[in-house]
Parts: sequence; structure tokens; C-alpha cells
Amino acid sequence: MKIAIVGRAADTGNYAKYVESAAAEPVVTLSMGEAAGCHGLLLPGGGDITPAFFGEKNNGSRSIDTELDILQFQALEMALRKSIPVLGICKGMQIINVGLGGTLIQNLPPASCAIHRYEDGDKYHSSVIRKNSWLHELYGEKAIINSAHHQAVKLLGDGLQAIQWCPEDQCVEALTHEALPLIGVQWHPERIQTARATLSGGPLLSYFVSLISASAVQCR
Repeated sequence: MKIAIVGRAADTGNYAKYVESAAAEPVVTLSMGEAAGCHGLLLPGGGDITPAFFGEKNNGSRSIDTELDILQFQALEMALRKSIPVLGICKGMQIINVGLGGTLIQNLPPASCAIHRYEDGDKYHSSVIRKNSWLHELYGEKAIINSAHHQAVKLLGDGLQAIQWCPEDQCVEALTHEALPLIGVQWHPERIQTARATLSGGPLLSYFVSLISASAVQCR
């Protein structure tokens, strides 16, 4: 099983190791041809999305890489067209949301619970998970998760549903599509420290792999 990671190799080492932990082959690439030949697509974390893609001027966005944005949107479009399952992590979840017509809060206020990357790594905070969702089946109703972002989902894209929130600031922490094998998390399962959290990234990755397997069976 090959899972495409559309990003720059220097920035995606943790994601490649994460994919390998499920006995899958990571394909780190910026080539749509290579991505199209894979069984799943992982959109990784990174800088902020160019605000023009959701119809706004820059109002606090930073570390923008418009070239990479374009490639990641193209990869998402390709995956939707070919019914390839997609997992978005942090920026990757925001790519999914914007790609389906949603918008972002460009710069969360300082009081938000999850926005800063501290010197010692991610910030860990509480979250609640919607009952009867696939994420609830994996992790239950509440979970401590890790975050390092200052942007968040604002208006949900077409067909997307929020299934996890931070109760302190209402940031969307996970979403799913109502019909497609398309999922995203704002937190970082690829590097979460289980000693500080109440979950691990393994079950999430296993669920994504199950979506890929089911998709492959349907395409036979």
C-alpha cells in the first residue's frame, strides 16, 4: 500500500515515519503523477494557506508557500476525482476545508487554547468528540490532544462535518465528509506524546488505512 505525502521532503520526515508505522509505503512527492499512482493521500501540516484561496486578504497569515498550496489543492482535487481516501493533518485539514469551499480564521486571539508552538513543543489541551462519529469509536467522548497552530476552520466546506472541538475556544479539531473517504484532524497524530495525551496516533492511522483498503476493494 502506497500513501502519497504531498509536501517537501525536508518538512515531512515525521509523516513518512507515521505512514511506515502502519506497514505502508510513504511516497513524499510534489508530482501529481506520483501521487495519482498511490492508494491514499496524506496532506501534512505546514505553514499558513494563502488567504486569496478563500477569498480574503492577508490578516495575520504567515509562513505562506503559495506554490505548495497549489500543489496540495491539485492533489486533493485529483484524489476526489479518483476516489482516493484523504487524511489531512493540521494545515492538511485546512486544505481540505478550503478546497471544498470553506474558510479559515487567519489569526486566533491570544486567549485561544491551542494556538502557540512553545519552545518545548506542542501545546496539549482538552477536546470533545461527537458521539456516533468514527472518531468517537476510536477514542471516546473526550481526549487530550496536541496543537501548534494559530489558524482554525471558520466556515465548513461543502459536505464537511465537524466531529471534534476544543471546548475552551470552539476550534474545530477534526472533520469528516458526509459521503467521501475524506477526514482531517487539526492536531498532530504523527508526533503526539502519549505520556502527555490520552490517546495515540495509531488508531487514527489504522482507520485511514481501513478506508484505503475498502476503497481498493470497491474499485476492483
